Amino acid sequence: MLGIIQAAGWPIWPLLACSIIALAVMLERFYTLRQARVVPEGLLDEVLTLTHQSLPSHESTEQMKAHSALGEVLAAGLQAMQHNPLCSESEFRAQVEAAGRRVGAKLEKYLSALGSIASVAPLLGLFGTVVGMIEIFGSQAPGSGNPAQLAHGISVALYNTAFGLVIAIPSLVAWRYFRAQVDHFVLELEIDSERFARHFFPARPGK
Repeated sequence: MLGIIQAAGWPIWPLLACSIIALAVMLERFYTLRQARVVPEGLLDEVLTLTHQSLPSHESTEQMKAHSALGEVLAAGLQAMQHNPLCSESEFRAQVEAAGRRVGAKLEKYLSALGSIASVAPLLGLFGTVVGMIEIFGSQAPGSGNPAQLAHGISVALYNTAFGLVIAIPSLVAWRYFRAQVDHFVLELEIDSERFARHFFPARPGK
Protein backbone atom coordinates (compact mmCIF):
# COMPACT_ATOMS: atom_id res chain seq x y z
CA MET A 1 0.00 0.00 0.00
CA LEU A 2 2.84 2.36 0.86
CA GLY A 3 4.40 1.65 -2.52
CA ILE A 4 1.14 2.60 -4.27
CA ILE A 5 0.93 5.85 -2.31
CA GLN A 6 4.50 6.71 -3.23
CA ALA A 7 3.84 5.87 -6.88
CA ALA A 8 0.70 8.02 -6.88
CA GLY A 9 2.62 11.08 -5.71
CA TRP A 10 1.54 13.94 -3.46
CA PRO A 11 -1.90 14.45 -5.14
CA ILE A 12 -3.04 11.22 -3.49
CA TRP A 13 -3.01 12.73 0.02
CA PRO A 14 -6.22 14.76 -0.35
CA LEU A 15 -7.91 11.63 -1.70
CA LEU A 16 -6.71 9.60 1.28
CA ALA A 17 -8.12 12.25 3.60
CA CYS A 18 -11.45 12.07 1.76
CA SER A 19 -11.48 8.28 2.03
CA ILE A 20 -10.92 8.40 5.80
CA ILE A 21 -13.67 10.98 6.30
CA ALA A 22 -16.09 9.07 4.05
CA LEU A 23 -15.45 5.80 5.90
CA ALA A 24 -15.94 7.48 9.27
CA VAL A 25 -19.24 9.03 8.13
CA MET A 26 -20.50 5.72 6.74
CA LEU A 27 -19.73 3.84 9.96
CA GLU A 28 -21.31 6.56 12.09
CA ARG A 29 -24.47 6.71 9.96
CA PHE A 30 -24.78 2.90 9.85
CA TYR A 31 -24.73 2.93 13.65
CA THR A 32 -27.08 5.90 14.04
CA LEU A 33 -29.65 5.20 11.34
CA ARG A 34 -30.94 1.98 12.81
CA GLN A 35 -34.59 1.18 13.44
CA ALA A 36 -33.99 0.71 17.17
CA ARG A 37 -32.36 4.14 17.50
CA VAL A 38 -34.81 6.06 15.33
CA VAL A 39 -38.30 4.49 15.37
CA PRO A 40 -38.29 1.55 17.81
CA GLU A 41 -41.11 -0.90 17.30
CA GLY A 42 -43.76 -0.75 19.98
CA LEU A 43 -42.63 2.52 21.54
CA LEU A 44 -45.64 4.53 20.39
CA ASP A 45 -48.11 1.85 21.49
CA GLU A 46 -46.40 1.70 24.87
CA VAL A 47 -46.65 5.47 25.30
CA LEU A 48 -50.29 5.55 24.20
CA THR A 49 -51.15 2.83 26.72
CA LEU A 50 -49.22 4.62 29.46
CA THR A 51 -50.97 7.95 28.86
CA HIS A 52 -54.53 6.60 28.85
CA GLN A 53 -54.82 7.28 32.57
CA SER A 54 -52.26 10.01 33.26
CA LEU A 55 -49.11 11.65 32.00
CA PRO A 56 -45.74 10.07 32.85
CA SER A 57 -43.35 11.71 35.27
CA HIS A 58 -40.75 14.24 34.15
CA GLU A 59 -38.02 11.66 34.77
CA SER A 60 -39.73 9.13 32.52
CA THR A 61 -40.20 11.77 29.85
CA GLU A 62 -36.50 12.66 29.94
CA GLN A 63 -35.56 8.99 29.63
CA MET A 64 -37.90 8.66 26.65
CA LYS A 65 -36.33 11.74 25.07
CA ALA A 66 -32.87 10.16 25.24
CA HIS A 67 -34.13 6.76 24.09
CA SER A 68 -34.57 7.40 20.36
CA ALA A 69 -35.58 9.92 17.72
CA LEU A 70 -39.24 8.98 18.07
CA GLY A 71 -38.89 9.21 21.83
CA GLU A 72 -37.61 12.78 21.48
CA VAL A 73 -40.65 13.74 19.39
CA LEU A 74 -43.11 12.08 21.78
CA ALA A 75 -41.38 13.62 24.78
CA ALA A 76 -41.83 17.09 23.27
CA GLY A 77 -45.60 16.55 23.17
CA LEU A 78 -45.69 15.14 26.68
CA GLN A 79 -43.65 18.05 28.03
CA ALA A 80 -46.07 20.48 26.41
CA MET A 81 -48.93 18.75 28.26
CA GLN A 82 -46.96 18.64 31.52
CA HIS A 83 -46.15 22.35 31.42
CA ASN A 84 -49.69 23.28 30.45
CA PRO A 85 -52.37 20.58 30.88
CA LEU A 86 -54.84 22.87 29.10
CA CYS A 87 -52.64 23.53 26.06
CA SER A 88 -54.45 23.74 22.75
CA GLU A 89 -54.01 21.33 19.87
CA SER A 90 -52.10 23.97 17.89
CA GLU A 91 -49.64 24.50 20.76
CA PHE A 92 -49.22 20.75 21.15
CA ARG A 93 -48.61 20.26 17.44
CA ALA A 94 -46.18 23.19 17.35
CA GLN A 95 -44.00 21.54 20.00
CA VAL A 96 -44.12 18.16 18.29
CA GLU A 97 -43.33 19.64 14.87
CA ALA A 98 -40.41 21.62 16.27
CA ALA A 99 -39.01 18.44 17.80
CA GLY A 100 -39.58 16.66 14.50
CA ARG A 101 -37.53 19.27 12.65
CA ARG A 102 -34.69 18.92 15.16
CA VAL A 103 -34.77 15.15 14.81
CA GLY A 104 -34.83 15.41 11.01
CA ALA A 105 -31.73 17.59 11.09
CA LYS A 106 -29.97 15.03 13.28
CA LEU A 107 -30.89 12.22 10.90
CA GLU A 108 -29.39 14.16 7.99
CA LYS A 109 -26.19 14.94 9.91
CA TYR A 110 -23.01 14.44 7.88
CA LEU A 111 -24.92 13.42 4.74
CA SER A 112 -23.98 16.66 2.98
CA ALA A 113 -20.31 15.93 3.74
CA LEU A 114 -20.65 12.44 2.28
CA GLY A 115 -22.37 13.80 -0.84
CA SER A 116 -19.64 16.43 -1.23
CA ILE A 117 -16.94 13.75 -1.07
CA ALA A 118 -18.76 11.73 -3.73
CA SER A 119 -18.69 14.82 -5.97
CA VAL A 120 -15.19 16.08 -5.15
CA ALA A 121 -13.25 12.78 -5.22
CA PRO A 122 -13.41 12.37 -9.05
CA LEU A 123 -12.27 15.98 -9.43
CA LEU A 124 -9.33 15.36 -7.10
CA GLY A 125 -8.53 12.26 -9.13
CA LEU A 126 -8.67 14.36 -12.29
CA PHE A 127 -6.38 16.91 -10.68
CA GLY A 128 -3.87 14.14 -9.94
CA THR A 129 -4.18 12.99 -13.54
CA VAL A 130 -3.35 16.49 -14.76
CA VAL A 131 -0.34 16.61 -12.45
CA GLY A 132 0.83 13.29 -13.84
CA MET A 133 0.38 14.51 -17.42
CA ILE A 134 2.43 17.61 -16.65
CA GLU A 135 5.21 15.38 -15.36
CA ILE A 136 4.98 13.23 -18.51
CA PHE A 137 5.27 16.23 -20.82
CA GLY A 138 8.09 17.60 -18.68
CA SER A 139 10.03 14.36 -19.08
CA GLN A 140 9.69 14.62 -22.86
CA ALA A 141 11.18 18.10 -23.13
CA PRO A 142 13.99 18.35 -25.74
CA GLY A 143 17.28 17.16 -24.31
CA SER A 144 15.80 15.92 -21.03
CA GLY A 145 14.36 12.50 -21.84
CA ASN A 146 13.93 10.74 -18.52
CA PRO A 147 12.25 7.29 -18.57
CA ALA A 148 11.95 7.23 -14.76
CA GLN A 149 10.15 10.56 -14.72
CA LEU A 150 7.93 9.39 -17.58
CA ALA A 151 6.98 6.24 -15.66
CA HIS A 152 6.35 8.24 -12.50
CA GLY A 153 4.09 10.66 -14.37
CA ILE A 154 2.05 7.79 -15.80
CA SER A 155 1.67 6.17 -12.38
CA VAL A 156 0.58 9.49 -10.83
CA ALA A 157 -2.04 9.97 -13.54
CA LEU A 158 -3.46 6.44 -13.39
CA TYR A 159 -3.39 5.90 -9.63
CA ASN A 160 -5.08 9.20 -8.86
CA THR A 161 -7.82 8.57 -11.42
CA ALA A 162 -8.45 5.13 -9.97
CA PHE A 163 -8.40 6.34 -6.36
CA GLY A 164 -10.83 9.13 -7.17
CA LEU A 165 -13.34 6.66 -8.62
CA VAL A 166 -12.80 4.08 -5.87
CA ILE A 167 -13.68 6.72 -3.27
CA ALA A 168 -16.49 8.43 -5.20
CA ILE A 169 -18.52 5.36 -6.18
CA PRO A 170 -19.01 3.86 -2.67
CA SER A 171 -19.59 7.35 -1.25
CA LEU A 172 -22.33 8.04 -3.77
CA VAL A 173 -23.98 4.67 -3.19
CA ALA A 174 -23.83 5.18 0.59
CA TRP A 175 -25.22 8.72 0.29
CA ARG A 176 -28.20 7.52 -1.74
CA TYR A 177 -28.81 4.66 0.70
CA PHE A 178 -28.70 6.91 3.76
CA ARG A 179 -30.83 9.53 2.01
CA ALA A 180 -33.51 6.89 1.38
CA GLN A 181 -33.24 5.72 4.99
CA VAL A 182 -33.74 9.25 6.30
CA ASP A 183 -36.77 9.82 4.05
CA HIS A 184 -38.29 6.55 5.25
CA PHE A 185 -37.74 7.38 8.92
CA VAL A 186 -39.06 10.93 8.54
CA LEU A 187 -42.26 9.53 7.00
CA GLU A 188 -42.65 7.07 9.89
CA LEU A 189 -42.07 9.88 12.40
CA GLU A 190 -44.75 12.00 10.74
CA ILE A 191 -47.27 9.15 10.78
CA ASP A 192 -46.55 8.33 14.43
CA SER A 193 -46.68 12.02 15.40
CA GLU A 194 -50.12 12.37 13.83
CA ARG A 195 -51.35 9.26 15.63
CA PHE A 196 -49.91 10.64 18.87
CA ALA A 197 -51.68 13.99 18.40
CA ARG A 198 -54.99 12.26 17.69
CA HIS A 199 -54.59 10.35 20.95
CA PHE A 200 -54.85 13.62 22.92
CA PHE A 201 -56.99 15.56 20.46
CA PRO A 202 -59.42 13.15 18.73
CA ALA A 203 -60.85 14.32 15.43
CA ARG A 204 -64.24 15.92 15.93
CA PRO A 205 -67.16 14.88 13.70
CA GLY A 206 -67.55 17.16 10.74
CA LYS A 207 -63.91 18.29 10.79
